[in-house]
Amino acid sequence: MRISIFGVGYVGVVSSGCLVSVGHTVVAVDVAADKVALINQGKSPIVEVEIDELVANGVAEGKLTATTDVDAAIGQTEVSFISVGTPSAPNGSVSMVAVEAVLASIGRALRKKATPHTIVMRSTVPPGTAETLAIPILERESGLRHGQGFTYYSNPEFLREGSSVRDFHAPPFTLIGAPDGDDAQVVREIYASVDAPVHVAPFKVAEAAKYLSNVYHAVKLAFANEAGAILAAHGVDARASFRLFCEDRVLNISPAYLRPGFAFGGSCLPKDIRSFLALADDRDIPAPFLSQVLPSNISIIDRTFAAIAAHGRQQVALFGLAFKSGTDDLRESPFVLLAEKLIGKGFDLKIYDRSVETARLTGANRAYIDREIPHIERFMVGDVAAALEGSPLAVVGHIGAEDRPALLGALGKRTVLDLAGIPDLQKLPLVTYQGLCW
Repeated sequence: MRISIFGVGYVGVVSSGCLVSVGHTVVAVDVAADKVALINQGKSPIVEVEIDELVANGVAEGKLTATTDVDAAIGQTEVSFISVGTPSAPNGSVSMVAVEAVLASIGRALRKKATPHTIVMRSTVPPGTAETLAIPILERESGLRHGQGFTYYSNPEFLREGSSVRDFHAPPFTLIGAPDGDDAQVVREIYASVDAPVHVAPFKVAEAAKYLSNVYHAVKLAFANEAGAILAAHGVDARASFRLFCEDRVLNISPAYLRPGFAFGGSCLPKDIRSFLALADDRDIPAPFLSQVLPSNISIIDRTFAAIAAHGRQQVALFGLAFKSGTDDLRESPFVLLAEKLIGKGFDLKIYDRSVETARLTGANRAYIDREIPHIERFMVGDVAAALEGSPLAVVGHIGAEDRPALLGALGKRTVLDLAGIPDLQKLPLVTYQGLCW
């Protein structure tokens, strides 16, 4: 294809060189005349492994040129990639100044073009950019309608400086944000030579995935560095411990636990976080990142309480009391803490959890619930119907498979706050459904 790439920074230059290497013709566009001149001389304006040769070959073959002329670039290409910078603004938000300027200039150039054009956003932009910023600017400046004269897609990049050429040709997947019902065939064809799965998602989902990736990379680095310092202070070779940690591909390096939802609890996680922080305190090692994990967890319980309270002070049916389904372990259960908060604020509460029989609670389990909710028996009920009786609001923390049919059949016109992400709850026609973070 004939592709124009707006922004001759790391992403733009790498994309230019790599796309030319797989057979496309590329016009690189930038406001900086010195960058444009370097590319036209067959030289890369950035330092990156393998990129010098790709740029030189592309220019020598007549497949890669550069210009400052937006109208000319749009006029001689079918697809435009936007790869300009989105740095931090003074208040910490992202600065969209360059993105807005490029979108406006592309839109104005489209007024002079008689054939359809495709615009692809490669820059890292906040969720919602497509619908609330990019498409409106393009429509305003071009006088065209999205889908009638131009089409817009999101295509976040996952390129690491130092290995970006390799990453371009061997990504974990190709991600495309597209309108409903659009399979993004044009963008798929651009990456036909790349051997990787293609995922087409709604605009916001695709835009958010890039943010999630970078934030999680930072989280992993902060965790490794902070935990490593604590371990080293106790004479542990943290590198050896982390090598073993990474051998667990079931829980540690996997999708396990990476499911947005309610707070964690149980007899292990909260206790061991406190214990690990005590190791830090013992050696005066600051742990600002890890020390916020438990407060962050409690804030989810507070946010859930606020969501319940927003419906007014009415009777609430709470499904789930143990820290997770299939156990009677109440120790540090976030559902116990939620129930305690509701009771303390004067809510009428009915609780159903098939696995929890208060008469059978013993030992540490009994001691914990006696300390947190000493008269728990008067809030517990024996079945789904009893919990729902007189309860306009059902809060579903977890519920076993054997009880789900009864719950789904009895909800009627109630409001449901789903903390577990149970798909069938969202499909009930009469229910007013509210997910915790979906």
